[in-house]
Amino acid sequence: MYTHDFQKRVRYGETDQMGYLYYGNYAQYYEIGRVEMLRSLGLTYKAMEEEWGTMMPVLSLQMRYVRPAYYDELLTIRTTLRRLPDQFITFHVEIFNEKAKLVNGGNVRLCFIDIKSKQAVPTPDYLIEKLRPFFEP
Repeated sequence: MYTHDFQKRVRYGETDQMGYLYYGNYAQYYEIGRVEMLRSLGLTYKAMEEEWGTMMPVLSLQMRYVRPAYYDELLTIRTTLRRLPDQFITFHVEIFNEKAKLVNGGNVRLCFIDIKSKQAVPTPDYLIEKLRPFFEP
């Protein structure tokens, strides 16, 4: 299992009239979590696309709202891979407030696409190599 935490402060423009983080912005926080998780492994979406010709479209997104996050609150986005990816990769996300209380949780499932052929491909070897040490006993 591999888990990565990243902190993000709720900006004014991300809130609704009540001062809550607008519900539609949570998907962007999930994206921040997975992009920063990959960066923590030494990978970037840009390199995956430009150097290795791989894209990762979202297939499904599930989330539950537990309590509101507020303007100027520092949130922790915890992103976890519970298993090595195969044809798909599923990122499990939990967002915590400054009091370490769960605000939102869910998961996002993606696949791997070869940019040139536009066809689904298995998890690229370069990603498996980075993740394997976290899943070995």
